[in-house]
Amino acid sequence: MTSPLKKAMIFAAGRGERMRPLTDTCPKPLLEAGGKPLIVWQIERLAEAGVEVIVINHAWLGAQIEAALGDGSRWGVELRYSAETDALETAGGIAQALPLIEDRGEPEVFAAVSGDVFCEFDYGSLATHAARLANADAPGMHLVMVPNPRFHADGDFALNDGRLSLDGTPRYTFGNIGIYDTRMFRDLAPGTRRALTPYYRETIAAGRASGELYEGRWENVGTPAQLAALDLALREG
Repeated sequence: MTSPLKKAMIFAAGRGERMRPLTDTCPKPLLEAGGKPLIVWQIERLAEAGVEVIVINHAWLGAQIEAALGDGSRWGVELRYSAETDALETAGGIAQALPLIEDRGEPEVFAAVSGDVFCEFDYGSLATHAARLANADAPGMHLVMVPNPRFHADGDFALNDGRLSLDGTPRYTFGNIGIYDTRMFRDLAPGTRRALTPYYRETIAAGRASGELYEGRWENVGTPAQLAALDLALREG
């Protein structure tokens, strides 16, 4: 298995209901803030970290995403697209995209992030964790946690000394940034609709999930008001 973090996936298949009417005619990841689409901010940061191949899944208005981003050469990466007729959610999207993430069917540890997240996280800092996961006997994951936002005060998982647990304190919110092992999704048939939540809980319960707390700039851009506020902050900053 390749140990350096050279592959990534950006989840871009959602309909973006809370972002309507903006997403009626434009896929959510292509909505702009600070003069560029949300997904481009992520592509640039992944490219800066040395990621070479980025798989993007899409469903709603996916042709617009492919037309806008092309093959990725302008950012020095290779973009591969996984088209979904209906959005398969996160785990289903990964299973569908496995042939694009793995080369020659070899297991791969890859980074994944939601296309509507804006952050200043350094993906290069994940390389050590990726190497550790690549050399593990059983598939695991590493999740980037963030301080709990007001609307999610109880958080998702507990984090202590770099290990995640289902119970305990302190608890933090999953920041939609993680590293996963493709072996985890090989039993999920392509075309199956399934969320990642059961995989998180199972892997954490088995003691195979590490984590870290990121306290830098991070925003899950969910509404037109949030998008407008981010756009203004980026243009002023």
